[in-house]
Amino acid sequence: MLSWESFAVAFLLAVRLLSKKRSRRESAMTAKTAKHEKTLSQTIRERRATPSFDGAPIPPEDLRRIIEAGLSAPSGYNMQPWRFIVVQGDEQKKRLRAASYNQGKVEEASAVIVACGDADGWRKDLEPMLSQGIEGGMPEGYAAQARNSVPNYLSHFSTEEMHGWLNKNVMIALTHMMLMAEVMGYDTAPMEGFEQQKVHEVLLLPLSYWVVALLAVGHLKGPDKFNGGRFDMRHTVFAEEFGKPLK
Repeated sequence: MLSWESFAVAFLLAVRLLSKKRSRRESAMTAKTAKHEKTLSQTIRERRATPSFDGAPIPPEDLRRIIEAGLSAPSGYNMQPWRFIVVQGDEQKKRLRAASYNQGKVEEASAVIVACGDADGWRKDLEPMLSQGIEGGMPEGYAAQARNSVPNYLSHFSTEEMHGWLNKNVMIALTHMMLMAEVMGYDTAPMEGFEQQKVHEVLLLPLSYWVVALLAVGHLKGPDKFNGGRFDMRHTVFAEEFGKPLK
């Protein structure tokens, strides 16, 4: 028969062995479920406009993180004129596809973020924006000046000028979303091929909304898009004035 001391030693050894096995098993499970995030430099280097998606759903928490990246973008006067419609339902994606020159990726993507700008947003958002800014340390003098300068600037825009202003601001936010999605391991396709009026009708958009672009998000199906290459810096970048190379 085993003595009490021998039994205790054997019991402790068995517990330790089981504990190590469970630890290894949990580590393996964690490795399978943990998401590996790309670095930003890797994302920028490897990103492609995905030609086709597998349609697998995106977890709500991932989608919110992608959207929040866009909402963190800078904008003129911090007016944040962007408005985003997130389309995930099969029937609505089908209708949106018909308004986007029948591009299959619109229907295949897990989610399509329709990026719009509100031409009238500044009229109702100016005071809330200034209130948030003051809470964050904005000087009262700056806020008082903005109450005059923002309306004086934006109210004189023609329709074309307003659309240009919205395009600039909304695309910054859309790019934030695209890169965050890619960092998180998703594939994306920014899209400019759509019919403005038809997208308005599908999404029941207000008249003041201007559709800037679509961002399809999901996981690649099939082969990735070829690498189209980029022009050398000497072709597109100059120093101080046109024609002088950047050294």
